[in-house]
Amino acid sequence: QVQLVESGGGFVQAGGSLRLSCAASVRTFTQYGMGWFRQAPGKEREFVAAIADFGGITNYAASVKGRFTISRDNAKNTVYLHMNVLEPEDTAIYYCAAEFRGRGSLRPQSYGYWGQGTQVTVSS
Repeated sequence: QVQLVESGGGFVQAGGSLRLSCAASVRTFTQYGMGWFRQAPGKEREFVAAIADFGGITNYAASVKGRFTISRDNAKNTVYLHMNVLEPEDTAIYYCAAEFRGRGSLRPQSYGYWGQGTQVTVSS
């Protein structure tokens, strides 16, 4: 069983930055690929970024590429999403997800474990 807890969301003005964290309570964190997804009001959950279990592969949605960076600290069982040049369109609840032996999948169906989410609000 994997438990995921996100933190770091908040309210920020357009052009600002935030760093989201996701702490995983699992003994074998390095066996899990990690992903970030988001869901805005009235919209479906969408892929944001993902990183492979060994950290060598990262994938990004086109809308965030160049602005967001996903990273992981295996010593801390934590994955991060560094978000820069935030736009009002980035406003959403951001979810962390874990996939056993994951290679950075873009598909939410690949992930078996999800956090509760953290709200990010970007004002114009």
